[in-house]
Amino acid sequence: MCGIFGWALRGKHRQDHETLVRLTNLMNHRGPDGAGYWQGDTAGGHNQVSLGHRRLSIIDLEGGAQPMWSADRSIGLVLNGEIYNYVELREELVSLGHAFRTSSDTEVLIEAYRAWGLDSIKRFRGMFAFGLWDARTQQLVLARDPFGKKPLFIAEHAGLLFASEIEPLLKFPGMNTQIDPHAVEHYLLNRYVPGPRTFFQAVRKLPPGCHLVWREGRTNITRYFTPPLASAEPDITTFGEAVRMFKATFDDAVRIRMRSDVAFGAYLSGGIDSSAVVAAMVRHSSERLRTFSVGFREAGYSELDHARTIARQFDTNHEEIVLEPHDFMKSWPTAVLRRGAPAAEPADIPVMMLSHMAASKVKMVLTGEGADELLGGYPKHRAELWIELYQRLVPQAIHDRIISPAMRALPYDMRRAKIVTSAAGERDWPSRMQLWFGGVSLNERDRIIGRPLPVTPPDSHPFSMAAGSNVRRTLFFDQTSWLPDNLLERADRMMMAGSIEGRMPFMDTSLAKLVARFPDSFLVGRSGGKSVLRAAMQHTLPRGILTRKKIGFRVPIEEWFRGPYREFISDLLVCDGARVASFCDRDVLRQLVNEHLARRQNHEKVLWSLANLELFLRAFKPSS
Repeated sequence: MCGIFGWALRGKHRQDHETLVRLTNLMNHRGPDGAGYWQGDTAGGHNQVSLGHRRLSIIDLEGGAQPMWSADRSIGLVLNGEIYNYVELREELVSLGHAFRTSSDTEVLIEAYRAWGLDSIKRFRGMFAFGLWDARTQQLVLARDPFGKKPLFIAEHAGLLFASEIEPLLKFPGMNTQIDPHAVEHYLLNRYVPGPRTFFQAVRKLPPGCHLVWREGRTNITRYFTPPLASAEPDITTFGEAVRMFKATFDDAVRIRMRSDVAFGAYLSGGIDSSAVVAAMVRHSSERLRTFSVGFREAGYSELDHARTIARQFDTNHEEIVLEPHDFMKSWPTAVLRRGAPAAEPADIPVMMLSHMAASKVKMVLTGEGADELLGGYPKHRAELWIELYQRLVPQAIHDRIISPAMRALPYDMRRAKIVTSAAGERDWPSRMQLWFGGVSLNERDRIIGRPLPVTPPDSHPFSMAAGSNVRRTLFFDQTSWLPDNLLERADRMMMAGSIEGRMPFMDTSLAKLVARFPDSFLVGRSGGKSVLRAAMQHTLPRGILTRKKIGFRVPIEEWFRGPYREFISDLLVCDGARVASFCDRDVLRQLVNEHLARRQNHEKVLWSLANLELFLRAFKPSS
């Protein structure tokens, strides 16, 4: 797990070594264990190529320094991430006559590329983003893992630049830092900016499951992976067989993610996902496992008691932190800076703080991210089973004139019921996906901004699965938008802010191929969803963990905004110097704050989004 940075610039725009070092080192939190830099010219000297690397040492502590070069110095690589199946790939490559000087997965990637070219990327079972210079073909190759667990930002400025985080690109000499106004619109609708956009016009994301080839100033992006849901048929029809196959594949996904030359542990929330990961890790560990949890004093929010239950059952070396409002608020601006965007979820900050604590004991953790998006664990997945019937039975006019107003009049604390009602009445598929996670509607967005705006089309890929059930289409959206552009982005930035590598067994491609063969009923057919996972853990985890209602990783931000930090949120958004007022109607901002503080409406999510937008604008000061 590292930070990478580099470029391919037209000759007249070449930069000195000091610029490469300075901008790479902006990511030293991603790689505090070492650094490496290289610069060279393409044939004929028309372009300059540079590779920078910050290293967090996990595999082959002595031999894994980067940039790493092939034996003949023709291929150079900077890698962020891990290739979990590097042992198996290495054995195959040795049988083909390849020789190795190190035990690093980085060298395996180089030799795999030498053997199979760009097709090698499809063989990698891992999380990765890399930049590879091939002097033989004079091409720079950039690639990102199938689900987008590792970030890769690119900018076409005097050539091509790439980085693990946005800040080095923004600090590059002469870079345009103008904000993308369409990104603000999408942020209000989704609570995050869907890729390939970022908040900056000049910077975009390389999409997950894609590789980019730069040669002589021209770039070409190719998608090499699409989630298996798009093509697989649900052909596993026996529930018991599905459970058996899931247990074996999940166990293997955990096992290969425990490959490490440094101390590691697990983040444990007490939910079924992280508990399943811990249970599998204990089976494969010869030492007592370390687990880490974060929680709150407020009743109804903290899951620490459940995490302790699992820690006791599996006799882990368990540590936890209880997060106080003051500590949360103090760390909040740092989280926005590290994310390079507004913190889409309040949970970003606890994850960052937990990572700083865990980094004193381990360098790598396994987590439960991705289980809901793979296995159908959200209430929306179960709701999608009946929404088509609701829309056939209830005319749109009845929904808009009677049901929707009645739901809006419900008490302050009925936020989830309001979201379900709003989504159930939305017949436009992209708009419904936005509403499920509490984003505002198009009309509400226009009201906040203060004027009607045309609808800027989102990236089409997350909505490209035309066939299949509503549940499968929703899962496809989750796996191609919500996950890479929000949850996985949070996991990477917040863990790496604490110099911790996070590995996610539920995001294993082999597991995804298997689950795509399950019918909907094996996923969302029982209470709580994730039916196969619950059955697989039936004799492993306590019944109380398997059956308790999902609450998610919630932060008591609603109570804090109405309690000790009511003046903070009011001053942040409606003060004379509020930068967010340049995008939003100041009177509407004041109304949202007042309604929330007076408990007339629960605007927790939109206020969180707007407050983070304000902190982001203050931290990055983009040109208007």
